[in-house]
Amino acid sequence: MKTLGIIGGMSPESTATYYTEINRLVNQRKGSNTSAPIVMVSVEFEEIVRYQKRGEWKKAGEILAEAAKRLEVVGAQGIVLATNTMHKVATQIQQAISIPFLHILDATANAIKARNIRKVALLGTKFTMSDNFYRDGLIQRGIVPIVPNEEIQNEIHRIIFDELCVGKFLSQSNAFYLDTIETLQKQGAEGVILGCTEIGLLVNQSDSPLPFFDTAKLHSQMAAEFVVN
Repeated sequence: MKTLGIIGGMSPESTATYYTEINRLVNQRKGSNTSAPIVMVSVEFEEIVRYQKRGEWKKAGEILAEAAKRLEVVGAQGIVLATNTMHKVATQIQQAISIPFLHILDATANAIKARNIRKVALLGTKFTMSDNFYRDGLIQRGIVPIVPNEEIQNEIHRIIFDELCVGKFLSQSNAFYLDTIETLQKQGAEGVILGCTEIGLLVNQSDSPLPFFDTAKLHSQMAAEFVVN
């Protein structure tokens, strides 16, 4: 098996999901007490958040690129960035290493196209929903994202940072997300991208008739395949 490097901490909640899911999938494939060979650097999330708020993406990217280099030095053969939003600096990370970078948009777009779906609702941080890096990345991969209006984006973003990232899962927030999904379905969405790695902790497939594409789980599946193949 190959050794996987995880850049985590953004947030600890979603990083724990990645670690658990990757090991579960590898164990399913290999059996017995097999677990995935993983090395991890968990960055200080508040520092990253400060750079996000100030628009200092290059500085945030430098932190993550350094984390990737450290992982390569200690034996990682591929890198997973355990967050959606910070894929905005994916190129900066890729340029810092000589090993594969497993991109979350590749995992997500492949799963959507396998279901013969083209138009999808996109939920995530406001950076993810409003910034071209994520939407254009989907379009380049043949997927058309539909995003909510600015007011709804603000509330989705607030719930992620004020609640989900610190382990709070409230029924009214669940209802707000599901109402948003219903609105986007009326606008033509055929599926839903849970484009923040914490959202799958709040809503799940049984909540909606539209197929959900949980990016954390899809990315974990890609990572597990990398480990065992």
